[in-house]
Amino acid sequence: MIKRFSQNQLGRDFVSGDIHGEFHLLEAELERLDFDTDRDRLFCVGDLVDRGSDSLAALEWLAKPWFHTCRGNHDNFVQSAPGNVDELSWWVAVNGGDWWLEVDEATKWRFMETFAELPMLLEVETPQGLVGIVHADIPCNMSWSQFATRLQDGDQAVFEYALWSRGRAQEVCTTPVEGVYRVYCGHTVFDAPKQVGNVYFIDTGAGYDFEGAHLTVLPINTA
Repeated sequence: MIKRFSQNQLGRDFVSGDIHGEFHLLEAELERLDFDTDRDRLFCVGDLVDRGSDSLAALEWLAKPWFHTCRGNHDNFVQSAPGNVDELSWWVAVNGGDWWLEVDEATKWRFMETFAELPMLLEVETPQGLVGIVHADIPCNMSWSQFATRLQDGDQAVFEYALWSRGRAQEVCTTPVEGVYRVYCGHTVFDAPKQVGNVYFIDTGAGYDFEGAHLTVLPINTA
């Protein structure tokens, strides 16, 4: 449920917004940043699949030892939709899951087995303090440690909140999350990264077709 990382003593750490199958955009960003696969690490706020042109590439990227992601709501469809006719229809019709219908059974099993292991939260130690990564949001009345504990305890309401909420992104809550230096989220699309308290929303539209849609990749301690 939670995957923790000690401070990177060798190189740099970066964080990516929602990729949505647009791994060619990710490759271009890493080239621009002169990413060193022997020293640097890349973290992601989730939603590797759907909408974009190459969801199948997610398996290849998850095999890279320097790439780490939390689970997004679209990643969760890989687990929850295949056994639920109504959810599968909704995924395919509305949420960009049509690629799933073209995948052979062996590959579907690989996806389900691999995505079952995706954590809900990432924690990364940095010189400035602990950085948390979760796909959508953190309840306004919870510290980071309380949030993590509730997820580990199997609280379904908090699980859904972490995958689907847009409250903080819409500034329903603007207070900083206690117990963590910084939090990165995706899920809610903005033209540019948006800061709300100590929470940074970095989904800038990869996989969408609106003008200016792009993938954001930032150093994890960007000021």
